[in-house]
Amino acid sequence: MESFLKEVKLHIKESVPDHCYRMWIEPVALSAHDAERIVLSAPNDFYIKRLKENYLGYFEEGFLRLGQKVRIEFKVNNKKISSGSKRAQKTTGVMPAISTAVNIPPEFHPQLPGMTPAFHSGRMLKKNFTFDDFVVGDNSSFAYSASLCLAQGNLNGTGVLFLLGKTGLGKSHLSQAVGHHMMAHDRTQRVLYVTAEDFTNEMIYSLRNNSIDQFKEKYRIKCDVLILEDVHFLTGKTATQKELAMTLDYLIDADKKIIFSGNERPDEIPKLNESLKSRLNMGIVTEIKTPDFGTRVKILNKKSKVIQCLLPTPVTEYIAQEARDDVRQLESALISVVTRGRLMNRKIDVELARSVLEKMTGTRKRITIDLIKKLVCEAFDVSEQELVSKSRKHRIVKPRQVAIFLSKQYTDQPIKAIGASFKRYHATAIYSVNEVEKEMKQKGQRYEQIKYLSDKLESGSF
Repeated sequence: MESFLKEVKLHIKESVPDHCYRMWIEPVALSAHDAERIVLSAPNDFYIKRLKENYLGYFEEGFLRLGQKVRIEFKVNNKKISSGSKRAQKTTGVMPAISTAVNIPPEFHPQLPGMTPAFHSGRMLKKNFTFDDFVVGDNSSFAYSASLCLAQGNLNGTGVLFLLGKTGLGKSHLSQAVGHHMMAHDRTQRVLYVTAEDFTNEMIYSLRNNSIDQFKEKYRIKCDVLILEDVHFLTGKTATQKELAMTLDYLIDADKKIIFSGNERPDEIPKLNESLKSRLNMGIVTEIKTPDFGTRVKILNKKSKVIQCLLPTPVTEYIAQEARDDVRQLESALISVVTRGRLMNRKIDVELARSVLEKMTGTRKRITIDLIKKLVCEAFDVSEQELVSKSRKHRIVKPRQVAIFLSKQYTDQPIKAIGASFKRYHATAIYSVNEVEKEMKQKGQRYEQIKYLSDKLESGSF
């Protein structure tokens, strides 16, 4: 029966993409069999779930072609793991800023038996941010191919990739897909996924606590794949830039893989030293653009299957036509329409979709920087003259940062133009956006203020 399984897997290999075969089919092994059934083993429950959902039919067809009409079952490989490895699989470090052990459910990562998790510190990868789950369109085909080639070890002689694009277009998805792919195919790979802010915060902590040697060892020696998000956050951070440049030298010299992401090209990030800038430009820089109508439809169809609610074609096309800014807006529109229909026990049709989306997308087209200035001035009781003045008073600086942040979120103006509108340099505008994003993560007063103002903008109450 082992030879039968080998034949079936070869048949499947001809029918599915190579990365899908290597990730999901190759680890499957024969566990038991009799006249009525074949039991196949897989590394964990996560694998089995994906096999049943996506590949069971391939196995059934393959055995049937060989004259074996049997029931196929899956079970978790019961290979014993050392106690040390078991402990390692239950914990992982989470940033920011400093590693702390936390329990995570096993379904988060498709780890192979005996595998020591790569995330000794850093953020966890999202379980659905894989190559299988990424919808490829004309806007992202090269970025997808480059990411997949890097994950498979072949990217035109370089191990460095820079993913460029606006927020919500799929940079994080592709960069994390590289991490998922490499961990699933090489048990020894140590993948570290962090943001530029995480890297900065941890470096500062290490300096303050006399643990900088451990910090350097982790990033320079104990890292095989570095995924660094939001590189534009490094603007003006001289010490962090210097340390990162030296870290990259170590990784590049050792032929390690590095994936950067950001919303500005390396050459356009202000206050970035030349040493770091040259290293960011060493590999392939590829841009993910806004998806076109056809790609938006494909994304909606895929997401609809995930939430188990297949929409009528006219509804899907209407949402794709209206929610055109980015993938996050597209997903939000889909969830909003489905949720409204279920809660109100209404048929999901174009009329329902229109009633939901008219406020979400219609008002956004009328939002301008001047409108945002006016709204922020009224909310914080400052004048527009003060907002664009040179004042560094706290009561002026914070509203100004909020206004710049909202302008970045709700208008199509480039960050340089937004800065000019507030009589600020490009770097200052980026700094303002980064500061508000940091405060938003704390879910405190700034978060509530932004939420209040965002609700007013999106509802048209201005």
